[in-house]
This record gives sequence, C-alpha cells and structure tokens, in this order.
Amino acid sequence: MSRFKRGIVAVALTVGLVDSGPAFAQPARPPAPAAAPAPTPAPVSHSQAPRGDPQGVFYFVTENDLFAKDNTDKHYSNGLRLGWLSADSGGPEFLWDLGYYMPLIDTQARRRMGFVLGHNLYTPQNKVRTDRIFDDRPYGAWLYGGIAFQSQSDTQLNTVELDLGVVGPWAMGRAVQNNWHGLIGVDEAKGWDNQIDDEPGVALVFERKWRYLAETAGGLGVDVVPHVAGSLGNIFTYGGAGVTFRIGDDLSVDFGPPRIRPALPGSASFDKPPDRLAWYLFAGVEARAVAHDIFLDGNTFDSKQSIGRRPFVADVQAGLAIVFRQTRISYTQVWRTKEFDGQKKPDFFGSISISSKF
Repeated sequence: MSRFKRGIVAVALTVGLVDSGPAFAQPARPPAPAAAPAPTPAPVSHSQAPRGDPQGVFYFVTENDLFAKDNTDKHYSNGLRLGWLSADSGGPEFLWDLGYYMPLIDTQARRRMGFVLGHNLYTPQNKVRTDRIFDDRPYGAWLYGGIAFQSQSDTQLNTVELDLGVVGPWAMGRAVQNNWHGLIGVDEAKGWDNQIDDEPGVALVFERKWRYLAETAGGLGVDVVPHVAGSLGNIFTYGGAGVTFRIGDDLSVDFGPPRIRPALPGSASFDKPPDRLAWYLFAGVEARAVAHDIFLDGNTFDSKQSIGRRPFVADVQAGLAIVFRQTRISYTQVWRTKEFDGQKKPDFFGSISISSKF
C-alpha cells in the first residue's frame, strides 16, 4: 500500500473512533440534583447572639448621705457596689446555659452577663447611745455577691440578677463604719451590739426598661425611659414602677447611670460614643410597694430588732452623666420618702458612679 493510501486509512480510522459507540464518547452530564429542603433553624446559642460591643465594663457605685444637705449620717448610711459586665455575648458558656432559661432575657438580642460585690449599711440617727433604740431604724448591714444577666435592644433593656450574701455581724457593718469614721476623724457608732442578727440572704431582682427617643432643636436629644422592677427574697421583697426623663447629646449610649438597689434602675453597661463628649441631664421618680425589708422588719424568724415598715416608698432623683470615650461618670441626688413609722423627715443622699470599658 502506498504512503498516500495508508494516510487515507489512518484518517478514516481516527474519525471512526471519535464518532463511534458509547465506549469512546464523552460522558453525559448527570441531571441536576433536586433542591434540598431548607434546614430547620437551630436554637440561638450564646455565641450566635448579635455582637455589638466587643468590650466589657467595670463599674463602681458609692452612695452616702455625706452628700446630703444636713449630712447627719443616718438610716441608709452608705452603699458600695463593684461590678463587671461582659462584652456582648461574652462570659463563660456554662453560665449562659443557665442564663438561657432566665425570664425576660431575649436570646435574639445583645446579651451580657456580669458579677457584682456589694455592701449596704443602715443605722439609726443617734449613734452615741449603746442601748436598743425602739423609735428609729435598727443597725444592720448587707454583704453580698451576685450574678447578672442582661439583654438589650435599641429600645429595651432587661436585667435579671441573683444576689446571695449575709446580714448581721457576718456582714461586718461595725468594722466598715467605725474604721471609716476613724480614718476621717469622726466618732465611732456605739450601738452596733444592737444590730439585726446573722442570717443568710437572697434577693432575685427583675428589671425592664424602655427607651423612647426624640430630637429637639439645636441638636439635643430628649428621651423618656419608663421601667418596672421587683425583688423577691428574705432581704427585699417589693415591686415598683417609674420613669426617667433625659436631655442631652448621644442619649443612646445607655439607659441611665447605675444605682444601688432598691432604687431607680439604670444600666451598668454603656456604648462607646463617637470621639467626642456625650452627656445628659436626667430626672426620675419611682414608687415601690414594699412587702418585706429585713432592715425594718427584723430577722426572718426573730423580729425583735424591728420597727413599723411603711408599705409604700417613693424615690425622686436628678443628676448629670458624662461619657467620653471609654469612661462614664455620673452624679445622682436622691430624695426618698419616709420608710418607717416615726421617721421624722425624708432621707437625702447622693450617688456617684464611675464606669470604664476595657
């Protein structure tokens, strides 16, 4: 066979192989699979909750009638509270397993958890007498630690806090007051032998706040922050409601400054404003129906250190808060109605809070 014929045969064989049966053909593209059904959404875990603020907050609150007009060092004599609040969705996972089931806590909102350490101190007005004073508030102190859970949206802040501690000599009220008095050169209180007795204490606190914002002329904002609050336990049992009015710049940074309970609730957390000063003036009122106050009713199983408690108490407060970058500072002046039978005048005291992001 000539070279030309052999070339013709080779070309013919090649074309035949390419166009021949299925064994040598390109494989057919498989049909597209049917669309899979959408999976059922899983419950939101704490790590999946919206994250708005990556920073936690340390805060400190001190309340004292030192800031009062008459400075008489009586009744609610001093309060201290030190706390930490996590970044959004921060904190130990195993604790959020508990917080997930807390009432009021919205698992779809920004959430924080925190820890607190606090001390409240109560005395009669006359601190020279060593005998039991039957027509005034008895001596008492409340030393506690607690865990708090918080959920927040643009218009609502919910808080649940569980506090555990002690009252009576275990709470070290005598040492705190008299050591402080010695430091500042004031006579010691002599009646601490008549304080309420030792007793473990528990307080479960619920708070809900709403925030309604509006703009005014000149760039200033105004808002209204109504709230409901309550506490259950052998220390305080009460229910209350009230409202706070604010005017200032960048009001969305918080829901008001923190206080020491029982009080008008604020927010331990705050959002970082732009790199300029945020501030506001505020005034508020709360009415409380009080079912139990261990510092007026006496110990749970022994009421010998007691005085007639008034069932309704109101707080009126006003103050100023300033937020700059990582820090918030506030001062609140408080007027509290009479809390027990025979109380001669309402109480006045001041509250200072300092909060810092980290």
